[in-house]
Amino acid sequence: MTKMTTITNVEFGKMINAAAAALAANADTINKLNVFPVPDGDTGTNMSLSMASGAQYERDALDTDISTLAKATSKGLLMGARGNSGVILSQIFRGFSNSVEGKKTLSARDLADALMSGAQVAYKSVMKPTEGTILTVIREAASKANKVADETDDLVNLMHAVNEAAQIALASTPDLLPVLKQVGVVDSGGQGLVFVLQAFYQVLSGDFNEADLKTPDNAELDQMVKELHAGAQANSHLDPQSIEYGYCTEIMVQIAKGTTYDHEFDYETFYHHLSQLGDSLLVINDDEIVKVHVHTENPGEILRWGTHFGSLVKVKVDNMRDQQQAVIDAQRTEEAQMAKMAAAAAVPASDTAVIVISSGDGVAELFKSLGVHTVISGGQTMNPSTADIVDAIKATGAKSALILPNNSNIFMAADQAVDLADIPVRVVKTRTVQQGLTAMMGYNPEAELSDNADEMASVMLDVKSAQITKAVRDTKLNDMIIKHGDWMGILDGEIEVVTKKLLDAASQSVAKMIDDDSEIVTIIYGENTNQKDAEKLQEAVLALNDGLEVEIHNGKQPLYPFLISVE
Repeated sequence: MTKMTTITNVEFGKMINAAAAALAANADTINKLNVFPVPDGDTGTNMSLSMASGAQYERDALDTDISTLAKATSKGLLMGARGNSGVILSQIFRGFSNSVEGKKTLSARDLADALMSGAQVAYKSVMKPTEGTILTVIREAASKANKVADETDDLVNLMHAVNEAAQIALASTPDLLPVLKQVGVVDSGGQGLVFVLQAFYQVLSGDFNEADLKTPDNAELDQMVKELHAGAQANSHLDPQSIEYGYCTEIMVQIAKGTTYDHEFDYETFYHHLSQLGDSLLVINDDEIVKVHVHTENPGEILRWGTHFGSLVKVKVDNMRDQQQAVIDAQRTEEAQMAKMAAAAAVPASDTAVIVISSGDGVAELFKSLGVHTVISGGQTMNPSTADIVDAIKATGAKSALILPNNSNIFMAADQAVDLADIPVRVVKTRTVQQGLTAMMGYNPEAELSDNADEMASVMLDVKSAQITKAVRDTKLNDMIIKHGDWMGILDGEIEVVTKKLLDAASQSVAKMIDDDSEIVTIIYGENTNQKDAEKLQEAVLALNDGLEVEIHNGKQPLYPFLISVE
């Protein structure tokens, strides 16, 4: 094993991009470690997309000193952070960046200090740090690095020890967090960090195959492209003619095939040329295929460049200026409709904008009818990034803003958005859509920001929430045996009902929520069920208590056939 005593910009860039590739390749593995067997376990997806953003910023940085590259990585992770796991990962790299400020290269001691700083900042970023999580893994890994750096200047030996310490810490997470042991998994965020540190070690030891820096995961690229195009609502008033690069171009090239092939494929050469032709560049390849997504003014040049390396097997070009005009037209129509709804509901104008995160067009309509200004599409399965939330805040043009995350996994990204926003912002920490809708009952357009936030936080506690969904794997949790395909009732974050039939899960959940003080049951049915099913549930609810008032709404939300609230 070759000794290494200095990390230059070359090694650092490979480490960051290797970490991004490792998370992308293992996102599904990490997702499956979710404690709840629900279809929206997304820790792996969140960490992968967050790290991909950090790697993109690192590649775009022009300087060659590690201080600048680390700062760029940290900035990319901050803006791209999704979910609590993604935010904590961004905080680790923020601490890392703070530690290496002013350094052109890194020694073993520098790297150990940077990992220690990363652990310290990550712990400080969490109000109540929990052991048995990603925090435990980074603390133990950094502590080992600190000890080894006193004994050797060899970075390979240091990262080998760090990698081993991280894996030992990960294996200990079930002993520190009982729910992990009960379900029989390690912590998902900790597993993600292990993949990152393992990639660092593989790069420094020479065991990482540079061809793996971009894995040929079509679903990953498609998801990243979707994220690049997200936020259309927040940018709906952008002048189409102000778009610098107007053509969204995607190609797939079969490497070293076809009559036009005359260049041996080299990732850096291939990527660098494309980076000069536009922005929002994504390149994924293996030994046989390279996929490209880029925004450019010259799609023909993208195609021409691709043909040098092989045979084109897929080409897709969209005119984004036309698409943006269509978004504007649609937005104007929607704004006109919402203006009518607002007038009908007598919702006065306010200097304080309300921004919510939710899934489902019907749910979005419910929020807007209650006075919400902006709905960010997301929540279950797709947590918006810090940048998405910041952009939405800016787009309101308001003097202050309230954010309703409607999902605890968005809390940390929302808090980061508060710090980055140019106006005063408060987060009302709603954990469910039902809490969000109830919180809006306490919103007063004429009240001060802090008064609104306090009142909405108080009002939301009046509602009980149930989410009905299907188990995606077998597990045992809280003495309940759950089989793949079972229907579950998740009541305010806890699985309390498990049945074989959807309506049974929903009705039993309501039975557990209602009491003598209950008055209203609201049923929001999703895209995988219908009005008739909701009416059958209504009959079951009234059979429990015919004095209850039952409301039915079509939320069109994915994954959760029923969202139910009791007030």
